Formats: sequence, C-alpha cells, structure tokens
Amino acid sequence: MRADARKNHDHLLAVAGAAITEQGVDVSLRDIARRAGVGLATLLRHFPTREALLDALLRTHFDELTARAAQLAEAPMPPEDALARWLRDCVAVAREYRGVTTLMAAAIEEPESALHASCVAMRAAGARLLTRAQEAGTARDDIDGTDLFALVAALAWLGDQPALAPRAERLSEVVTSGILTGKES
Repeated sequence: MRADARKNHDHLLAVAGAAITEQGVDVSLRDIARRAGVGLATLLRHFPTREALLDALLRTHFDELTARAAQLAEAPMPPEDALARWLRDCVAVAREYRGVTTLMAAAIEEPESALHASCVAMRAAGARLLTRAQEAGTARDDIDGTDLFALVAALAWLGDQPALAPRAERLSEVVTSGILTGKES
C-alpha cells in the first residue's frame, strides 16, 4: 500500500474507532466519512462494507487478546490469576466499542464473517486458559470456552447500558469469582 493510502487508511480507522466508541457499531458510514473529511466513496474504497471496516478495526484488538492469553499461559502465575486477568482484558476491549458484543457472537456462528477467524481464535485462547485453571482445580469444570465467551459478552453488554454501567466492574468481579473456585484440597 502506498504511503498516502496507508495514511488515509489509518486515519479512517482512527475516526471510525472514535465514532463507534461514541455511537456504537451502527454508526453511519456516511457520518464516519464526514468526520474523516472524505467522501463516502473514499471510505468504501478502503472498506467496502461495514463489516470490513469493523474487521480492520477490531481484528487487531482480538488478535492482541489471543496473544495475551498465550503470554498469560506462559507467565509464572497461577492459572486462575491468568484467566482472571485475561477476562478483565477481554471485557475491557469489548466495552471499548459499543455494541461489539452482538457482532462478536454473530461472527462466531458465521464462517463467512470477516471477524470469524479472530473471534474463534480469541474464544479458543480463553478456553485454553479456562482449561488450565480447571485442570488445576481452580475453575468450575461445568463451563467451557463457549460459556466463557458468552460471559465476556454479557459483562461487556453491562458497560453499554447507562443504567447498569456503574455496576459493571463489581459484577465482573462477581462473575469471575463464580468461575473461579479456589484450590482443591
């Protein structure tokens, strides 16, 4: 990609990220283009669909969460601490962009989705952390990676609800403590 095209691409992503943070994933593409100071055709040349734009914006975050899970799995810490840290990180990313949890859940079920591979990899990374904690006897053994992914989505959704947002952090701790059981005797 030419340097000027890369600059435009990166600028559009930055503007889109701010717009989605403020208005949610359903923000108008025309509004994003206007905010970026370009025409809609320019935006669509870079990102032909809303999903392509969201994929470019979110894939980096999702891939970072996948890599973060691998780092935590190798870190010298108890498996339950690694899982709890990853859950906090995952919920924080999902909360950053209003409405993204619906897209994440849909992408998991839709192999043709541009976000499918990133979401599947992120869910699998979380499942590996959960399995490690389960094998150590410090996490419930009646949940799996799909359940964990659903809980992340639910916790992120709380942050999108103005009336519930003040409770989101405390409820994240409640859910995390419900997943983690403590060491077996």
